[in-house]
Amino acid sequence: MDLAINNGKIVEKINEKKAKVIDASGMMIMPGGVDIHCHIAGAEVNTGRLLRPEDHFRDVEVKTAVTRSGVGHSIPSTFTTGYRYSRMGYTTLMNPSMPPFEARHTHEELDDTPMVDKATYPLLGDWWFVLEHLRDGLIEECAAHIAWIMAATRGYAIKIVNPGGVEAWGFGRNVKGIDDSVPHFNITPREIIRGLCKVNKLLNMPHTIHVHTNNLGKPGNYVTTLETMKCVEDLAEENRPNIHITHCQFSAYKGSNWRNMSSGAEEIAKYVNHHNHVTLDMGQVIFTDTTTMTADGPFQYGLYRLTGNKWVNHDVETETSAGIVPFRYRRKSAVNATQWSIGLELALLIENPWKIYLTTDHPNGGPFTSYPTIITWLMSQVARKKMLIKINKRARRKSLLPSIDREYSFYEIAIVTRAGQAKALGLAQKGQLGVGADADVAIYDINPELVDPSKKYKKVRRAFKKAVYTIKGGEVVVKDGQIVKSVFGKTFWVDIKTSLPTEVNDDLKRKFREYWTVEYENYPLRKGFLHNPAPISIKAEV
Repeated sequence: MDLAINNGKIVEKINEKKAKVIDASGMMIMPGGVDIHCHIAGAEVNTGRLLRPEDHFRDVEVKTAVTRSGVGHSIPSTFTTGYRYSRMGYTTLMNPSMPPFEARHTHEELDDTPMVDKATYPLLGDWWFVLEHLRDGLIEECAAHIAWIMAATRGYAIKIVNPGGVEAWGFGRNVKGIDDSVPHFNITPREIIRGLCKVNKLLNMPHTIHVHTNNLGKPGNYVTTLETMKCVEDLAEENRPNIHITHCQFSAYKGSNWRNMSSGAEEIAKYVNHHNHVTLDMGQVIFTDTTTMTADGPFQYGLYRLTGNKWVNHDVETETSAGIVPFRYRRKSAVNATQWSIGLELALLIENPWKIYLTTDHPNGGPFTSYPTIITWLMSQVARKKMLIKINKRARRKSLLPSIDREYSFYEIAIVTRAGQAKALGLAQKGQLGVGADADVAIYDINPELVDPSKKYKKVRRAFKKAVYTIKGGEVVVKDGQIVKSVFGKTFWVDIKTSLPTEVNDDLKRKFREYWTVEYENYPLRKGFLHNPAPISIKAEV
């Protein structure tokens, strides 16, 4: 069929005599790709760049007449990030980890990332005022403060990392389960997750709470993941999702130690297949050198102890923490090979592709540039078997992949890389090519009617690696895998209208003076700070 584009939107018809025509006969057309979870900007990303000069000099982006130079294999510089996503046909990115205190720097880097629309999630699961309000049962007051923080930081969704454990880490401790008490606050991770789930509903947020579970990266943690999903089951309405478990591969381990660690993907998939209140993303591992980074400070300290690699740890005042450790995933490592298998198992065992999305938790599982390779593993048993032969024998024996014959279709790939992610984010204008949608389009050099992706997986990988055309907002920005025009996208954020006063009271201003290194007046981003803001106006239920 023909697609008509005018003024950056998909339209019903145009004046064909005046139109520029792209002949995409025999090619595959999809909406622009959407990445629901990729660490691309902010203090932790920039610190990772500083920590890893070796990541830069071996992977250089050469300047052209259109593009700027850049560097970075696992943590590309801002311009390089935008160019590489755009070449793959991606047009919308979500930065998932922003300390509210560091919102300015995060948005400066997002503004500096070309080619894509973007948004960012403030870290709120261990923010002191959240903990105090939820402990005291002040759900509406908590909602009012989060409405304020979304405006102050230009945030998009409520991000929760190791709820309670991040705050405990400020005192050298952690939590081991969702019913442990958080030091000094007398509140549990269960209460944090449930409370913020209620807040999210009151505020009518476009995305659900976005949760990095407790015990991430530890053998046996699949039980914690199941408990986390179950703890908000009764809060769901009309089969609508109310929780997103991010990079679930890292939270799907059986076993009591690293020697007997195995996959919990089957149990998690079984639960998700029978419940509609949960969505997940993969967090697929790639066998490569990369850089791990997360607000889960205690997890990163544990990884540093395991590897002895370089390590950065940071405690962000009263808000959150962060850690960074370089890491190499090895095929011959039983643990790494099992991790590789688990991500694919989740994607293949969860029956509905609208419930699970393709990510690597960039750069934690590997760089986003590996997405075309992951697509081939999802679409081809042959491709999976070729990798299985190369991995650790013990991991191969444990893997569920040999017993799974499912192969994704191109339609399912379109869902897990764009349509499903856009729907989960509440971005109705993304991830689809209907009339009124944003004119973000990717055209790939592959004919889905003639090519069998199960057998011709290398052709599939080549096609998704370099789009023939990427159209962003109605403009051709990539042609034959090369950037032909540099553009800067919009920054989405939620502008929440509540009937409660969102102005901070005198007590909060006093606490700013006592606890923060900045005054309340200097904390929010000023109007006009973002180069191309796209506020989403929302009317809350409070």
